[in-house]
Amino acid sequence: MSTAVLYDEPGPKARRRSLIGTVVAVVAFAVILYLGYRRLEERGQFDSDLWYPLLNPTDPQFRLVWERLAEGLMATLVAAALAIVFSLTIGTVLGVGRLMLGRLGRIPLVAGIELFRGLPVIVTIFYVYALKNHFKADISWLPGEDGLWYLVLGLTIYNSVIIAEILRAGVNSLPSGQAEAGLAIGLTPRQTMVAIQLPQAFRTMLPALISQLVVILKDTSLVAVLGLYTELLRRGNLISQVLDNPLQVLFVVALIFILINYGLSRLATFAERRLSTRTAGAPATTSAVPGAGAATGL
Repeated sequence: MSTAVLYDEPGPKARRRSLIGTVVAVVAFAVILYLGYRRLEERGQFDSDLWYPLLNPTDPQFRLVWERLAEGLMATLVAAALAIVFSLTIGTVLGVGRLMLGRLGRIPLVAGIELFRGLPVIVTIFYVYALKNHFKADISWLPGEDGLWYLVLGLTIYNSVIIAEILRAGVNSLPSGQAEAGLAIGLTPRQTMVAIQLPQAFRTMLPALISQLVVILKDTSLVAVLGLYTELLRRGNLISQVLDNPLQVLFVVALIFILINYGLSRLATFAERRLSTRTAGAPATTSAVPGAGAATGL
């Protein structure tokens, strides 16, 4: 007897139709890949001369190409690191403010959050650039080139409001008894938020936060469209213009992004498992302390 609750167990005809659909989809995908391969081969995209500057250490341009790619990667990581730090800091302040301010005090904050959530990141970056030029703001005192800060500020504006919403969701998901317990022992609402609710919200939403950090890293490539900052993608475009092999260079750039983002995704999975293990072990430790049940019976 089937134990399925949310769906009906497929019968023989449904399974057969599913199998036929899967086979047709696989065959169609294989045909598309083959046609793409043939088209690229006809255009000579697999010629060794196009790949040697990237893959053959004996090629005279190999070292210079990878030095330039390393410079682009470092520029991407610097911009992403700055945007992550600023986004986490400002996002936490915004999230706490939205939770603790009164109804009237939240109105401008909510309006700003909803506004910047709805703007594409590349538009936000462009607005930062346009406003800086319009008001002739001097940012030469900041380290690095101006394009770095256009990118960092644009990413920070967008991602800080996203992180604020993630933290707000994490705090709201906590049992109401957490805040009540803090107030019962004499903590102020602010102390309760900082000492009790925020740490638990961070732990609960850590996988979502790390996933957002992956988004920040990927979004650094958007500035290549505007040409304001020479990060990894723009550096790859410049290299491909010199070598006349855009497909090969951008393929390598894509692999670099995939490897970094995969590492961050694995970090999110590890953090989630580690926190789950620690959380699962907490009740056993508490129950082993004499009188713990009476002490925690709020």
